[in-house]
Amino acid sequence: MTAVPIVLAERADLAFADAPGAGPLVDRFGRVHRDLRISLTDRCSLRCTYCMPEQGNEWLARQSILGTVEIERVARIAASLGISTFRLTGGEPLLRRDLEEVIGRLSALETPDGPVEIAMTTNAIGLDERLPRLIDAGLGRLNISVDTIRADRFSDLTRRDRLGDVLAGIRAASESALTPLKLNAVAMRGVNDDELADLVQFAIDHGAQMRFIEQMPLDAGHTWDRARMVTRDEILEALAERWELTAVPGRGGAPAESWRLDGSAHTVGVIASVTAPFCGACDRVRLTADGQMRNCLFSNSEFDLVPILRGGGSDADIEDLLRRCIWKKLPGHAINDPSFLQPARGMNAIGG
Repeated sequence: MTAVPIVLAERADLAFADAPGAGPLVDRFGRVHRDLRISLTDRCSLRCTYCMPEQGNEWLARQSILGTVEIERVARIAASLGISTFRLTGGEPLLRRDLEEVIGRLSALETPDGPVEIAMTTNAIGLDERLPRLIDAGLGRLNISVDTIRADRFSDLTRRDRLGDVLAGIRAASESALTPLKLNAVAMRGVNDDELADLVQFAIDHGAQMRFIEQMPLDAGHTWDRARMVTRDEILEALAERWELTAVPGRGGAPAESWRLDGSAHTVGVIASVTAPFCGACDRVRLTADGQMRNCLFSNSEFDLVPILRGGGSDADIEDLLRRCIWKKLPGHAINDPSFLQPARGMNAIGG
């Protein structure tokens, strides 16, 4: 797949000096990058209404999907440049039959400062059966997506009757050594906004942190409607009806703000990409399943690794592409600017 053309809004940064040839992976605004999100597939076992249509999806060609050795090569070079966290995403990463091998290869990598950490974001379908093997391979942290714990609502939202499988995966994760376990939910008006406090209590009961995500313009059908988005302030207002919320300091580059519940050890997080962007501290870069580097979730440009990986390119060529990709990162995603253009890819094809 060819790279998405650079849109006019991003051409201005081409006039800047070349990226540094040494040192950490830094952009023009001084943000040092330490987190690589690796999408393993664009396919998913669910069809969430806010993400993709139920039918008619155009999947990436299987031959375009990076293999385990190719992923390991890119990750090895990234680790040598200071990337210390690799998060496996999709689509649904559990659909990769070689997931254990991918984790095993990545967990063996080292940065100049020590071992890397392997995390994964999943819908947890089938997780209960594979979790022991994934942990043995080196998986260190888990985020599980669950937008509702009501069976009828889950079926309507995901177009699949799989809530029991998701709950089995959550139970297995909560009983494992993977801590802290995080549960993610997209807050949607008229869909699950009456369930926010129940989801938090569910997370507490499973020793996890609930994190609510503002709905973002990343659906494959480009049907995002700002009016349906439940904002950060509305989420906090709903939760404050049940708990006293105290802000947790020291967020750093984390995407979620956290609040302590009634002064206890339990916390809740909110990822407010739309109403309270955190771009100024972003340290993340993404690799799509078909070998495209993206320096922002909302970017309209990509940097194609495939000709290097499959055309005899050197490790130095990969390093140069990584540095150029990150150097040309914009200061923010501009969702709230009239000039904002939604990415051509949907979230399942970008990777979370």
